[in-house]
Amino acid sequence: MRSYNQYCSMARALDIVGDRWTLLIVRELLTQGRCRFSDLRRGLPGIASNLLADRLRDMEAADLIVRHHEPPPVATSLISLTGRGRDLGGVVRELTRWGAPLMAIPPADDEFRMHWFSLPLRYLCRDNSPNAPATSVRFGDLHDGCDVIAGNGEVEVRPCSTDLQPDATVAAPPEVLVAVFTGQLSVRVAKAEGLVIDGSIKAFNRILPKGRRHD
Repeated sequence: MRSYNQYCSMARALDIVGDRWTLLIVRELLTQGRCRFSDLRRGLPGIASNLLADRLRDMEAADLIVRHHEPPPVATSLISLTGRGRDLGGVVRELTRWGAPLMAIPPADDEFRMHWFSLPLRYLCRDNSPNAPATSVRFGDLHDGCDVIAGNGEVEVRPCSTDLQPDATVAAPPEVLVAVFTGQLSVRVAKAEGLVIDGSIKAFNRILPKGRRHD
């Protein structure tokens, strides 16, 4: 079986359902938002630059993406999903959910990017203290990560921003994060497996799926 060799539930699902890059490019544009060609390349280990360029041309012709030619000081083209491209978010969500059972044990040579985890976080996180002031948790860092903001019973997951000072910053081996958010490990046990929470443990507990909070 051919593999993308990426430790991402969506990529693992695509190992089973098809050897195409289109939906993984959609994944990047859903998680990163409007971005450069080089940003896409960093988020797609294993794809050659010429193949990515070909696929983007195909996607543009299919009205899935649009290029924005930015003036100085940006002075480059940025790529984003069209409305039709964003409609694939439901497909991505279902592939992410379907692929979750394939994530239990990561192969040693699988790649991982923290921002990939933002997709399952959108569906797993909950605001367990809706009456409390808003709080934020950063997974990873500004270079590769995502911010989770909880408040008023709602949860938003978005690319890391320099404008946000998170209440907690989280780092861990990817399989440990998966185990915590799927209820296989408590936070206490996960800390012994490499989970590091810098800042408010209360903020981290607040966004865990219901019934999985542990000090």
